[in-house]
Amino acid sequence: MTHSRRDFVKWAGAVTGALAGGSAIGASSRAAGASNGADKPALGLIFPPKGRGAPEEGLAMYANEIRFVTTGLGLKTMTPDGYDAVVDHIGPAAKELADKGAQAVVLMGTSLSFYKGAAFNNRLTETMKQASGLPCVTMSTGIIEGLRAVGATRVAAATAYNDEVNGRLKAFLEESGFAVARVQGLGIEKVEDVLKVTQPQLIDFGTRVFNAAEGADSILVSCGGLRTLEILAPLEEKCKVPAVSSTPHALWAGVRLLGLSGRAPGYGSLLEKG
Repeated sequence: MTHSRRDFVKWAGAVTGALAGGSAIGASSRAAGASNGADKPALGLIFPPKGRGAPEEGLAMYANEIRFVTTGLGLKTMTPDGYDAVVDHIGPAAKELADKGAQAVVLMGTSLSFYKGAAFNNRLTETMKQASGLPCVTMSTGIIEGLRAVGATRVAAATAYNDEVNGRLKAFLEESGFAVARVQGLGIEKVEDVLKVTQPQLIDFGTRVFNAAEGADSILVSCGGLRTLEILAPLEEKCKVPAVSSTPHALWAGVRLLGLSGRAPGYGSLLEKG
């Protein structure tokens, strides 16, 4: 069968148009992906409770720079027995986040990672790395890195925890090289009760804990369930020392694994400079 030159030109024009259309569709898809944040680096977060989406504090700090993928462990109580019930799920959760496209992973539970000491915290990090093949950090490591970054040596710690967990935090901080001037908690055990604590209450509580501590050069607010981003600058103003807290500084440590500075101006001295 033969074709006229006219038929060939018509056919070539159709192919060229189709290819051009495909390119336009591809470009449109890429633009849509960009507008949905699909082109941003992805930080994976393992939350102790189930059902948590992207954290409000994280969105306030880094929504223009990264996107979040999340999973949860089902923690019910902030007690050693509660932690024991979920700790074996941490490795599989890290792998799940890698499968979802995360490029680094943060374990978003302070007491969950410090409750058996510094060596245990390091083992959890290695477990996540091996399961996911990604750079990983725990919330406990985030607060330690934050305290070191602000030059802390003697810490006053205001927490959500009961006395037993507070004792384990004190031991963890001392293992990590800090003197502990005071640790005082709100006595909360049920995970859902953490959400009832207001920011004005936290500012007042943190200030009282700091004022009762002798010679503290920094204040730590510990518990990933407490919303602490907006209290950092007010606490620093009241106490005249640097403030570090669980969620903001875990996220700061996490985004640094993605190669970003971690800077989030307006939220305390460390996040101001990144």
